[in-house]
Amino acid sequence: MGTTACLQDSIKHTHDELAEQFVTARTVMPERGHSRRGCQCVDLYVVGSSRHMHAVDEVLVPAVEHRVDSGRSLARDYQAASHELAIVLTRVKAHEFGSPYEQGFAWSDVWNDVQEAMADQRRHEEMLGRQLSEALEDDRLELLTERLEEAAGHEPTRPHPYVPHHGPAGQVARWVTRMSDEFWDTVESRYRPALAPKPARRRGPVERYLLGDTWFPEEEEDEL
Repeated sequence: MGTTACLQDSIKHTHDELAEQFVTARTVMPERGHSRRGCQCVDLYVVGSSRHMHAVDEVLVPAVEHRVDSGRSLARDYQAASHELAIVLTRVKAHEFGSPYEQGFAWSDVWNDVQEAMADQRRHEEMLGRQLSEALEDDRLELLTERLEEAAGHEPTRPHPYVPHHGPAGQVARWVTRMSDEFWDTVESRYRPALAPKPARRRGPVERYLLGDTWFPEEEEDEL
């Protein structure tokens, strides 16, 4: 059992940020008559939520299925909640860009559905984080947290609720939809926030040896 709360802290930090983006998005509506121009605040929230959910599918769900007792059941419950959030996020995107199928719904109704689905998805994801924190040692938790945070930088920017999300098919689907999303985001002039680069992680001696890195800064410092 691990003693670090790094994974749970990372999940909490991400969802707190998404909650702030959600509050801003629901209070700033696209201008009437210019719906297809999109709205930066809405895009920021949808892109962030989509990237994070795809990262959870890629990193956390397989870990839960293989390393946690009753992990497959927990993963199925999470997947159901994530699927519902992905559906309503797709509606947000359609509503923002003026889909005729959304004309009969008010923005407030759409956002209320998002808020409910978002809370349910967060609850299930936090459960995954707690179970993994109890099942894994600290070094594995730290690596898993790092993989989760790094994965979000190259995930699709849209939710895609009806494509595979897990296994080899999910990997292929994420690659294909990421390419598609990049194309359509450019065509639609959709706002895509750039993720801040993480500081370089210091490699250990064994890792440097395996990578052929013979420069040891600490040795250089000792000689000064």
